[in-house]
Amino acid sequence: MKRDPVIILVVAMVIAIALVFGFQMSRHAPQANVQAALAGKLAPDFTLQSTDGKTIHLSDFRGKGVVLNFWATWCEPCKIEMPWFEELQKQYGPAGLQVVGISVDDDATAADLTKFAKGVGVSYPILMGKESVENAYGGVEFLPATLYIDREGKIVDKVFGLKGRGEIEDDIKKVLGQNVAQVQK
Repeated sequence: MKRDPVIILVVAMVIAIALVFGFQMSRHAPQANVQAALAGKLAPDFTLQSTDGKTIHLSDFRGKGVVLNFWATWCEPCKIEMPWFEELQKQYGPAGLQVVGISVDDDATAADLTKFAKGVGVSYPILMGKESVENAYGGVEFLPATLYIDREGKIVDKVFGLKGRGEIEDDIKKVLGQNVAQVQK
């Protein structure tokens, strides 16, 4: 019995499309689940050491909008967005923004991280990460991972991967509140 090649081609295309769609859905499902689980909840407090030896708690920044960025020295998208965070810290810092970087490098020393941060032009606090902190925030499946925390300490959003500077700025405005004064660049 001879099969029509057009039917075989159509069936193969339908299967291929279903596989691609399924793959895309599975890639986005963890982020959606994490966002739903964390959004509107109080951000877990933590105690971490900064690269300059200070003990930092998330609660130290209560009353400020916080951008909590998990990154690593080997992460290329992290190297792109870190200077943007620095610019946005300078622009929106007077309005109550605090950017905080948490390194997830396993074997980097404080000196290594300080040298890296200076190399990409970052002056906001860089903290030495711990897996327990990553887990408290729903895990860090992909880098960069950024959480936006409002002035009351509630999580507004969690984003995996590199986003455009404009999208980052829009999330910053959300955590600072509707009445944030537009600071000139």
